[in-house]
Amino acid sequence: MKFLTILCFAFPLFAFSQDSLSNHYKIYSTAQQKVISPDDIANDMANADVLFFGEEHNDSTSHYLEYALFKKLSQKYPQKVALSMEMFETDCQNILDEYLDGFIREKNFTTEARAWHNYKDYRPLIEWAKAGHIPVIAANAPARYVNMTNRLGLTGLEQLNAISKSYLPPLPIDTAAGGYYEKFIAIMGGHASMGGMHIFQSQNLWDAAMGWSIARFAKKNKDYKIFQVNGSFHSEGKLGAAAQLKKYAPKLRILNIAVYCDDNYNNPDWNKLSKNGDYIIVTDPGLPKTF
Repeated sequence: MKFLTILCFAFPLFAFSQDSLSNHYKIYSTAQQKVISPDDIANDMANADVLFFGEEHNDSTSHYLEYALFKKLSQKYPQKVALSMEMFETDCQNILDEYLDGFIREKNFTTEARAWHNYKDYRPLIEWAKAGHIPVIAANAPARYVNMTNRLGLTGLEQLNAISKSYLPPLPIDTAAGGYYEKFIAIMGGHASMGGMHIFQSQNLWDAAMGWSIARFAKKNKDYKIFQVNGSFHSEGKLGAAAQLKKYAPKLRILNIAVYCDDNYNNPDWNKLSKNGDYIIVTDPGLPKTF
């Protein structure tokens, strides 16, 4: 276990020539109804445009697999892959590009682009993109506008000036209904815990921004394979950001991965989980979290 602890926290230093964590995750294909490998997902992307990776933010194996899949995609589809990330906000796109182009130091980049506190988990993705001249999309809505929506609702965004609106998807933003709304209520602890609809509207802004960011990039960059990384709730069951993307770009072909650090890792209930993704990944809960 000591070796595994070192591996999980230091995996960016590994060459990844061999899948050293392969005994600590299982990937299930819903369509094929069998356990598959990361290579199979990369191969399946020949017939798709966007791959959503719904992670658990502190799962070390999730981050390992994100890097492994991103690397495989960029090697299989050279010069035709882009990375899209919830972890960076649209108003930081220029700063992100400056770092990828080698103009600014990493310290300036992580500070001014407001990198997440666990940036070390995403650094391998960014560094691989930088080395390979791979575009990275800062996909998320700026947090100040999410907070504004939480206070004033989506209609409040109409008060913003043109520069501010340029960081957002087109207004007005459609609010998801049906299954996604019910899931959101459940995770929030019921209607009584929500305190009105504004909090759900802010969630929809978050999702719409990611969907719009991907759609806008895809329109300008034909035939790219876009690897979108976000928290699992944002794309589970192809709802949330995935559903918003389909509104903006109905012709894009989407595949999604839902990841669970599952206590039933040794004997997962695939029938129960399969409704949530084209691919289900369960990871070993015995491995340490990254935070």
